[in-house]
Amino acid sequence: MRKTGSGKSVDLQGGLVYSTEHGRMCPECRKPVAQCACRKAGPPAAGGPVRVRRETKGRAGKGVTVIAGAPLDAAGLADLGKRLKTKCGSGGTVKDGTIEIQGDHCELVMEELKKLGWNVKRSGG
Repeated sequence: MRKTGSGKSVDLQGGLVYSTEHGRMCPECRKPVAQCACRKAGPPAAGGPVRVRRETKGRAGKGVTVIAGAPLDAAGLADLGKRLKTKCGSGGTVKDGTIEIQGDHCELVMEELKKLGWNVKRSGG
């Protein structure tokens, strides 16, 4: 341990990140990723509707379609994001529990989410 200029302690020894016996290791709990419990968060509550909106703020005027409130875990969101990007024929990303798809595809995304049986609402203008 060493103290930084701000008085905080810093652990200079890094943790094990890969083991030939177990594969990838969680840097926080130091267990194999398959057995890690610190990063596994349960799926969000599925009580509310999935919100679809178009945003341009902070994107130099370029619009993106944002999907928020999907009742899925991180892996499920990544799969849904890939499916929606393919359906819309554009790029995008999954971050902070939301899916962002480049361009204005609100109607197409809402139609696809309704096919999955979710309650979908358009938010914003």
